[in-house]
Amino acid sequence: MAGHSAQLDAKTLWGGKESPFQTSYGKLMMWFFLVSDALTFSGLLIAYGFTRHDAQDAWPIGEETFNSMPFLGHGYPLLYVALMTFILIVSSVTMVLAVEAGHRMDRKGVTKWMIATIIGGFFFLGSQAWEWSHFIHGSEFGKIELADGSVAIVKGHFGELESFQVLEAGKEHKAGAIIKDDLMHQYQHAAEKGHLEAGKIHLADGSVAKINKAHDHDMKLIIKKSGKTYKVGGKEITGKEAEKLYYEALYSGEENRVIYGANMKQNEYGPQQYAQFFFFITGFHGFHVFSGVIINIIILLGVLSGTYHKRGHYEMVEKTGLYWHFVDLVWVFVFTFFYLL
Repeated sequence: MAGHSAQLDAKTLWGGKESPFQTSYGKLMMWFFLVSDALTFSGLLIAYGFTRHDAQDAWPIGEETFNSMPFLGHGYPLLYVALMTFILIVSSVTMVLAVEAGHRMDRKGVTKWMIATIIGGFFFLGSQAWEWSHFIHGSEFGKIELADGSVAIVKGHFGELESFQVLEAGKEHKAGAIIKDDLMHQYQHAAEKGHLEAGKIHLADGSVAKINKAHDHDMKLIIKKSGKTYKVGGKEITGKEAEKLYYEALYSGEENRVIYGANMKQNEYGPQQYAQFFFFITGFHGFHVFSGVIINIIILLGVLSGTYHKRGHYEMVEKTGLYWHFVDLVWVFVFTFFYLL
């Protein structure tokens, strides 16, 4: 028969500084927080998965939506997102090195690796801001509603806008004037309002101008909402037929036949729920990264002032590291759900 279990008093069981598992109270509380935060992200990603399952055929494909690089333009599917992910993972490695230096009481090493981690965090935040801006403004072609009621996203090489030559004067522009500034913004605004016609644009000041534009190349339409003729999951529309259908809708004179970019009310890339989930989940994660960078800066100041060296340990760096690794791990799941699947 087994012996009776020993009864430990409260002081022995929990002395206030260390748990029964030799984990400090601070680290234990950080783990509790991370578990609760993981449940929040899990709920969001599960909801995303269910919503996507209900609109599988119309859902955007990552390499079609995120195919741009800063200063290089389009044609680089997921390359910039992969770079962002790589930098964030590297920042997790530098955080590990900072914690390891803290165990050795190497103040200079902790400082060096925490600075590298903060730089990686700022790079990721800047990259996410650029990605959001690109996502909000959309592509040059936009999403178009065809004559049969179907809706298609448009891919291809958009011919460069060279200038607008004013044919009829308005409040700001005189006849004969050549406009070369802010061409894309004016072009897209006019397209959304139905103010384009074959080769001409009606500008906001009431003037009418000729559009000087290079020819489009390799255009194709991918149906995201079925109509009478064209269906979701059907054959891609390419070549002359794609150009004919696109410009028929663009020059129809009807408002909102073309949509550029995404916001909480409209979405160029597919079902509206896609943009809503994208903004909420990536924004929520971005807020965590921003918080992590701020916390790292505060802890770095403590390292520089010698606070933790005087205490005889760098546990605060380790607790910050736990949070930073969690943020990196969550991004791996977000990256997989939004961009790869």
